Amino acid sequence: MTHPALTAGRVAVVTGKVYASFGEVAVLMNNAGTAPGGGPWDHIERWHKVLDVNLWGVINGVQTFVPAMLAQGTPCAVVNTGSKQGITCPPGDTAYNVSKAGVKVLTEGLAHSLRNEEGARISAHLLIPGSTFTGMTARGRTEKPAGAWTPDQVIAMLIEGMSRRNFYILCPDNEVTRDVDNKRVLWSAQDVIENRPALSRWHADYKQAFETFLKN
Repeated sequence: MTHPALTAGRVAVVTGKVYASFGEVAVLMNNAGTAPGGGPWDHIERWHKVLDVNLWGVINGVQTFVPAMLAQGTPCAVVNTGSKQGITCPPGDTAYNVSKAGVKVLTEGLAHSLRNEEGARISAHLLIPGSTFTGMTARGRTEKPAGAWTPDQVIAMLIEGMSRRNFYILCPDNEVTRDVDNKRVLWSAQDVIENRPALSRWHADYKQAFETFLKN
């Protein structure tokens, strides 16, 4: 059930064509994405599609391109597109959250391995967009919602973050500030530390505590 455009074999063909045409790769950006997926016990066919594209697409891109990029011996970069949903995991689309959590873990492992690989001159970066108006998120709308960023704004922040050699490039949007994002991530991590119920941010018994936490 692997998505035909993103199988390892097809990515290998693309890799060969790229190197035949250009001789090297300066930036590999694994950005393919799809939604919706499904909940914990439904829409198994959508689970397969979302994981095949969002996670296996990135895995195949890394597995196929990175060895060739290492062999180049030149400075280059890998950018994988994650999601805030892969960090805070809001209820609603568990399959999508799982796929993007996997991208986060993969990219963290990639960064660690690259910095310990003798002679490697490749940086790795996890792009974490906020609300962004794209073909996938438009859902039939033609006008950008006021709260969303444009793709150009995300790319500008990506370039700035890469120039600073940032690994996590966490984008705000017109409604959610970086401070709010920081607190949402911190609250999620503290679920584990404090042994709160899973996804306590959306638990009725913790609603007021979370709102108070955001204000402090």
